[in-house]
Parts: sequence; structure tokens; C-alpha cells
Amino acid sequence: MRIESGELSYDWHEHWARIPDTETGRSNGRTHGVVVSRSGDVIVFCQAQPAVLRFSGEGKLKNAWGDRFRGAHGMTLVQEDGQEFLWLTDQHSTEVVKTTLDGRTCQNINKPDVAYPRGGAFVPTWVAVNEERFGGNGDIWVADGYGASLVHRFRKDGKYLATINGTEGSAGKFSCPHGIMFDYRSEGPELYITDRANKRIQVYSPEGKFLRAFGEDFLTHPCALAFDAKTNQLVIPDLYGRVTVADRSDTLIGHLGANEGIEKAPAWPNLPPEQIHPGKFNSPHGAAVSPNGDIYVVEWIVGGRIIQLSRV
Repeated sequence: MRIESGELSYDWHEHWARIPDTETGRSNGRTHGVVVSRSGDVIVFCQAQPAVLRFSGEGKLKNAWGDRFRGAHGMTLVQEDGQEFLWLTDQHSTEVVKTTLDGRTCQNINKPDVAYPRGGAFVPTWVAVNEERFGGNGDIWVADGYGASLVHRFRKDGKYLATINGTEGSAGKFSCPHGIMFDYRSEGPELYITDRANKRIQVYSPEGKFLRAFGEDFLTHPCALAFDAKTNQLVIPDLYGRVTVADRSDTLIGHLGANEGIEKAPAWPNLPPEQIHPGKFNSPHGAAVSPNGDIYVVEWIVGGRIIQLSRV
């Protein structure tokens, strides 16, 4: 089926791929992160065993690994010296880990205790890396979205550098800085942070200087970020039932698959199958864009939901 919003037009492919039919997949299986590899494979991070699922471009499961990620959450794809790696966050174990695409652990980032002088929970939700292949310095940024609403900066070797909390600029303190990603569309990289509960995105320099905030007039609960290299558009999974698309100047273009008022449905987001409809999003949590402009969206729902939007 086709969905449209203004100049946006996509064909909707319901359950483009499915997570394996396992006990943990049926009881939980929430699909939280998604990336597209250089080869065109689609990799999904879900709360099941195994948690990391690698699908071909046709939606066929190629391999799976990661039984320890019971709180599978954020997934970020990076490249170093021509090799691809994943940064994963687990909201239950609080693990922040860099792995190869086949699951070998390369690096861990631990809670920076100095940033929590009075204690407090550290519940990481996402990672962003200022990648050297784009002229960055390799710094690793970790969002503590579900704990203290902080974003931490680490050197590429894992040494803790600093923390920001949203009070650095005019927008104000973060409330659930959930998803983070570096934007390389301009002359210099910028760090985009989904300030989810404040219904906005805050933008910082790579050194942690506040630049601007936007979206309070068109976002409801921004979860994560993806950039379309073909159009320079910004794709934002908006948890309350839609995917929002903005242009290079952070101006709204349209909402895809809008499901108005879905969050008020009893038992949302874990609705029974008869209340989940093709063409309407339920709870978009992560998104990725392939080189040809197709969008992959995963949802926060028991059993998972993986949707492909193919550009028309």
C-alpha cells in the first residue's frame, strides 16, 4: 500500500521481516534499533534471544547472535579503517559495547561515576560517534536517557571527558535524551539529541556547545534519528504513531503513517494484532535509511514489528 504526506510518497511493506519465533520473541521481542550495513543488510536489535538479527536486503534472516542483551535498546553503525562496527546499549544490564557485525566485543564504555556524585541510575539508551572518516576526532557520546537524563562524552579510547545536561543553552534541561546521532550534512559535524519528553531536538557542536533546538511545534515524542544521504532529509521515529521527516534546515516536511491519538489506546503500545493496521504506525522506536532512500522502521511492541517504506 502507498502512504503519502505532502511531497513524500512511499510504499508500505508490512512485516518486511519478522524476528525468529522463539519464547523470548513471543513474550518480549520488542524491536528497538535498526541500521543498514554497507552491503545493504538490515540489522535489527530486539529484546529477545538472540538479540542481533541480520537480514538480507530481501528480508531473509542471514544470521543472529547476542543472547545476553535482554534489554536491547540503541544500535549505531560506524566505520573505522573500512571495517563496520556496531555500538549497542542495553537498558537492563547498562552495557555499552562496541562489536563487530558478527558479535565479537571490541570495546566497553562504563558508567562515568564522576558524573553521578550523589549516585543515581545510569540507564544508557544510545551511542553516537564523531567518526574520523568524516573528519571527526572519534569521540564517543553516550545518552543516559532512562536514568539521569545526561549525555556523556568519551575519547575514542574510552576515557571520560565531559557531560552535558541541556542547561548549556537556552532550551533547558534534557528530559529523556533518548537517541543521539552525528549529522555530517553541513561543513562541520553536529550532534543531534532527541530530547524526547520535552518534544524537541537539541543540537550541539562536537565540543558540547549548544547550537539550537527545534521541533516543539511538530514533534510529539522523538525517539531516534536517521539521515537520508540521497535527499539530505532527517527521519525521526516519533513514538506516538508516526515517522516525521524534516529538511536540511530542520523544517517539517511531513508525517508518514500518522496514527493520531494511538498512545491513548488502552494497553498501548502492546495492542492486540487486530488493532495494528498496515499504513499506520503504532510505536516507532528506531529507523534507518538505505542508500537508495528506503526507510526501515522498528517498533516498541511485543513480538516486534519491522516495516520497510520504499521510496516511490
